[in-house]
Amino acid sequence: MNQDIYIVIEHLRGQVADISYVMLAAARDLAHNTSGKVVAILLGHNSDHLAKNLAADEVLYANHLALTDFTSFSYQLVLSDLISKHLPRAVLLGHTSIGTDVANSLSVHLQIPLVSSVRNFTSNGKFVSQICGGKLMAEGDLPAPSVIATLVPGGYKPEHGQSTQPPRITPVDLPAMEELRVSLINYVEPEAGDVDISKEALLIAVGRGIQNQDNIILAEELSQALGGVVCASRPVVDQGWLPISRLVGKSGKAVKPKIYLAIGISGAPEHAEAIIGSDVIIAINTDPAAPIFNIAKYGTTADLFDLVPLLTEKVQQIKNS
Repeated sequence: MNQDIYIVIEHLRGQVADISYVMLAAARDLAHNTSGKVVAILLGHNSDHLAKNLAADEVLYANHLALTDFTSFSYQLVLSDLISKHLPRAVLLGHTSIGTDVANSLSVHLQIPLVSSVRNFTSNGKFVSQICGGKLMAEGDLPAPSVIATLVPGGYKPEHGQSTQPPRITPVDLPAMEELRVSLINYVEPEAGDVDISKEALLIAVGRGIQNQDNIILAEELSQALGGVVCASRPVVDQGWLPISRLVGKSGKAVKPKIYLAIGISGAPEHAEAIIGSDVIIAINTDPAAPIFNIAKYGTTADLFDLVPLLTEKVQQIKNS
């Protein structure tokens, strides 16, 4: 029985996504229990350079022009072929728009069980999944002999999935790729905003807990005092309270500031995925079960309407002293 752990590397426009490194870190934990290898699957075209820092024992590299950009059908075609040939103990994908799209189809097509929203694996090889938006954790045994799992950020640090030693790269034979039903025409990106939040060192992020547009001034005043930039989660941008250029999340931008202060943000997977590269995450949320606390280094359940003005006042006092 194949005890290897396969990881489907997620990348976009020449950059490996942080969730890929999170999965590699998780795979090393899981492989320790199975005594198998950590095998990364890299799909792309002239993309072997993306494998240079992957913490894997081996990289199976699928190189084809049709894999230059992600399309669900091309990924399913190649992955179905690879998985059915090798039947690894587990196949890990990100719990992202890309990963969930592919994982669900693979599970149905290959008749392999799917475990979703996995946060981490225990020392004895069980999975821990977050449900109800991350407010509950469910633990269980991984189905055998093979399983597909999608991982959410928070259980592992991306840097633990990186290595200074390039892994061995093994080209793989591909199934027929001539009659693909879907192809990417072009990317549609939002117009550049007043700032590029992906390059900022200090971000003050507001979520649904800010309640209304008038209250965003609280975050702006704190941001001015600290020298940071205000950004937001999807509900705030959908209301039109901040422009889309300030959106953090899978439909917005991934950010890697030195400090990310999340105010009134629950921490849903699509938001958490975009902020796990932050050096320090600080959360303010009155709900002690909010999943943002799973990835925050510091946090408080104080009321933001009491705490944020006080923080601003204290910062200004220090600057003026």
